[in-house]
Amino acid sequence: MRQLWQYVESKPFVDGFHLEAMCDHLEAVSDGRIKRLMINVPPRHTKSLIVDVLWPMWDWLQNPERQWLFASYAHNLTKRDNVRARRLFYSDRYQCLLQEYQPDLVLVGDQNTKVRYDNSQMGYRIATSVSGQLIGEGGDIIVVDDPHNTMEGESELKREACLLWWDEAMSSRLNDPAMGAFVIIMQRLHDQDLCGHIINNAEEYVDWDHVCLPARYERGEDKTRSSIGFEDPRTTEGELLNPGRFDEDSQARLERRMGEYAKAGQQQQRPNPRGGGIFKVEEIAIVPPGTINPNFVEKSVRYWDKAGTKDGGARTAGVLMHLMTSQRIIIEDVVKGQWSYAKREKIIKQTAEMDAVKYGAGTVKVWVEQEPGSGGLESAERTVASLAGHSAYKEPVRGDKETRAEPFSIAVETGTVSCVAGEWVGGDQGYIKELEKFPTGAYKDQVDASSGAYNKLTIAVGGNVGTWGR
Repeated sequence: MRQLWQYVESKPFVDGFHLEAMCDHLEAVSDGRIKRLMINVPPRHTKSLIVDVLWPMWDWLQNPERQWLFASYAHNLTKRDNVRARRLFYSDRYQCLLQEYQPDLVLVGDQNTKVRYDNSQMGYRIATSVSGQLIGEGGDIIVVDDPHNTMEGESELKREACLLWWDEAMSSRLNDPAMGAFVIIMQRLHDQDLCGHIINNAEEYVDWDHVCLPARYERGEDKTRSSIGFEDPRTTEGELLNPGRFDEDSQARLERRMGEYAKAGQQQQRPNPRGGGIFKVEEIAIVPPGTINPNFVEKSVRYWDKAGTKDGGARTAGVLMHLMTSQRIIIEDVVKGQWSYAKREKIIKQTAEMDAVKYGAGTVKVWVEQEPGSGGLESAERTVASLAGHSAYKEPVRGDKETRAEPFSIAVETGTVSCVAGEWVGGDQGYIKELEKFPTGAYKDQVDASSGAYNKLTIAVGGNVGTWGR
């Protein structure tokens, strides 16, 4: 990198431990010590230049037969790096290195374009994109650099298209699955971006090394420790990743221009602001079981957000929420899962019966969110009909999830919301974590149900705060 920097970059070379860390891990991929590598670094930290240009050309000096496949969200980005690597190949310095290490290596004339070029030892590099066609093509090393467009990180449709491309196309393109390697390098944009998809499905995607280097150091259990012995050398909270290029003033100016979610994802490699974005979860008090005195409960709601299919992307969630006479909100229980239609309806009815036993018949109002369309109406009506004998109602969905969640998020931020301690509260799939990750998390069902329950407890038809009724 130091030798060839001047041939690929006009700005002066500025060293940093993150550059050495990336080089060490990429060398481990070349050596076969790492076969699955994920790197998360902020923008403008030289990742594409190292991974897409310098590393493969360094590798060809030792493994000229290596076949490379590069992909990004945009084809012009991979073509750009193909061109930069080819320009490097023809540089005086690289030609001197070829004479020392691979004196017979040349690029063949019959396949030498921006999209693909081959060398005389049957090595090649191909540039493609997330939406590109790869009919019959593969590689010994597959590099995915920024598979998501930053401007489309919030688009569920675009994210799902990328994950489908990975699962059904790119993940099967290794020439030799046992010996080949994948490298993904990107900034985090969403809990369900490509890195999140792999992290959240660890039982399927095994043996991945994950090197995560935020712009500012954060203490915690997620500190990078890779299989080759690397760990983030920083120890001070807020310590910069690359002060030689981004000093405190420039980093602070950059952060001020960014929103909370962009800063958390792109700079800190954590697609949710610390302590929560919309929901300031550090303000939620956890109270012990037995805290709720029924004599001081003013109103109670169990609100259900129903998932459409068993084992789908969403879950059914039913949140039991109380408004106390002190005007404090207490969330006592959440029932959630991915169930078949019959089991889901059975659980909703059983839960209503248990709430009635504990608080008295008709005390806990049951609300069911009605999804748009005739199917959503019929589903909600069937659920309400099955709850005969209970105070059960359906509610059509209006507005987006963020808008519906706003009143509840304000209550959380003002410190008026408590949760009764239970297994449902903590953990990566727990209630607090889902609120913290909203709206960029994989699941939103508990948030939807909580928003509905809160709005029913505090805002009646016509917008009169505190009025109870349908």
